[in-house]
Amino acid sequence: MNSPAETTHQSGESLSTATGGSPALFEEERPSLLRRAQRMFHAQPTLIPALVLALGIAGFSLKVGGRFFDPYNFSLILQQVTIIGTIGVGQTLIVLTAGIDLSVGAIMVITSVIMGRFAVDFGIPVYLAMACGLLAGTVAGAINGVLVTLFRMPPFIVTLGTWSIFLSMDLYFSESKTIRSQDVEAVAPLLQWLGTPFNLYGARPTYGSVAMILLFVLFWYILNLTAYGRRIYAVGDDEEAARLAGIRTNRILISAYIISGVICAFGGWQLIGRVQSVTPLAGGTTNLDSITAVVIGGTSLFGGRGSIIGTLFGALIVGVFRNGLVLAGADVLWQEFTIGVLIIVAVGIDQWIRRISA
Repeated sequence: MNSPAETTHQSGESLSTATGGSPALFEEERPSLLRRAQRMFHAQPTLIPALVLALGIAGFSLKVGGRFFDPYNFSLILQQVTIIGTIGVGQTLIVLTAGIDLSVGAIMVITSVIMGRFAVDFGIPVYLAMACGLLAGTVAGAINGVLVTLFRMPPFIVTLGTWSIFLSMDLYFSESKTIRSQDVEAVAPLLQWLGTPFNLYGARPTYGSVAMILLFVLFWYILNLTAYGRRIYAVGDDEEAARLAGIRTNRILISAYIISGVICAFGGWQLIGRVQSVTPLAGGTTNLDSITAVVIGGTSLFGGRGSIIGTLFGALIVGVFRNGLVLAGADVLWQEFTIGVLIIVAVGIDQWIRRISA
């Protein structure tokens, strides 16, 4: 009597012989082009913003000609996105943890006011005034982090509330007054230093732009080559799984908000350099602009996937499209229309990648 295995083997041979063919071979189905593209974009989230940036530069260079490629114009774009890019670094940390921070612009403005008033109006040494601004940013970030983490409140609601609180404190502390450029220059010129341009082969970048690029390099290293960076991604991808793996998720989340607050305070220093004065009315849309740079840069709003370099590309995309449309003579409304379309497309691509990945 044959064993079941032998019977199955003989039956398979008989079937293949009866059909006049060789034994059946089952091969794994090759993934479709769409599936392969999805896998590539999932593995390299910066590819899409890099492609959009390249197409934007190519398109506007054809539309407006040599003016767009002028070195001074490129440095102007870099100046325009310096603050957005800097605040975008902090926003990226929050979004990677599956959160969002609507208060970043308010933190930036109130820290700039603290630096300016302490140094110019109160006569405190400028280094101490800047330290107070950094401390205020740290405290503001810690408040957000504690409310989100320990009280388990939604990041959107928490930061929407603190955005309103910080703006109110900003207007109260500044007395709704602007400290003039001449007064800042006379008492605390260091506050304006990051806005100082220098010549570079016809371009006129500022020290603030250089500082932004160095900040991106630093956080690229942190997020890609340190254990802390891997924990940020792990918490954003699945907080409960990260906790079970031994990661102190509360500590990681609070630290992300604190670091973001410190970066916002640094952005406050950049803001003073950019406008050359201290005003409580500057940077009103920075919170939305930073989210725009992060989203267009390919970082998922659901957390756990994205790249800090993508945020730099996202900020540059915003700058390139706004600058190119101005040079092309387009109305301001078309600038905002284009940015809105880019945001919707970026979120749609993120949803597409997540849906096919599931």
